[in-house]
Amino acid sequence: MLSLIGIKHENIHQYTSKILQASIVLMGFGMNLSAVISASKTGFLATVVSVTTVMLLGIFLGKLFKVEKNIALLIASGTAICGGSAIAAVAPIINSKNYQNSFALIVVFVLNAVALFLFPFIGHKLGLSQETFGNWAAIAIHDTSSVVGAGAIYGEKSLQVATTVKLIRALWIIPLSLFIAFLNKNGDKKSIKFPWFILLFVLAIVFANIFHDFQSSYSHFSWLGKRGMVIALFLIGSNITVSEIKKSGSKSFALGITLWAFIAIGSLLILT
Repeated sequence: MLSLIGIKHENIHQYTSKILQASIVLMGFGMNLSAVISASKTGFLATVVSVTTVMLLGIFLGKLFKVEKNIALLIASGTAICGGSAIAAVAPIINSKNYQNSFALIVVFVLNAVALFLFPFIGHKLGLSQETFGNWAAIAIHDTSSVVGAGAIYGEKSLQVATTVKLIRALWIIPLSLFIAFLNKNGDKKSIKFPWFILLFVLAIVFANIFHDFQSSYSHFSWLGKRGMVIALFLIGSNITVSEIKKSGSKSFALGITLWAFIAIGSLLILT
């Protein structure tokens, strides 16, 4: 709140990127690789199409709404894959500024809160089956936590489907981050700054699924990763000013809501 009236800590932003990256790695310990591989046999093509479509549409709408490139890319990434986790992965690769990260995260988190209650209501009104709703929630709701919450509200089968499909989408953090890193070459050195934390994220998933004797520790690591995301958001928000809000706020929400509505309605029509 102090930052909103012009009082902020000038050096606090230097810790944000490290916390975001560490949180991503820690959350990797909570992913079930076996479930992801099993579900990917039937959901891989659908995931490819939806992720690609959302990313391209997000970039297009960003230009249409005149939203800053980084903000549009972050919101599109969060909408296409898994909300805050995807934003956290992409942010350090594109060297986005604190206010850009913050607006993307805020847009995603607000829409997540709305979806948690709106989706089950719409699902019941339309008479969607447990499986259909689970797939819809996994595709159209940003963060895994909200997907799990909405699925649980709708039913046990819905929860299983939603969680499994969302795990597939979450793994797309890896190829998307590498692709963005490739495109985001340094103009002078013509080189790619490899996102090493993504490699650590992969290793965390593999390690947790090979060494099963430390499951209780993995749960704690995953919990710390999720809490780290909250801390990172706090640090980002603490460095936001009113001038920065005026600069990009309304356009960011317009982009996020439009993109979210498109994928929600489009995926529902395809699934039904």
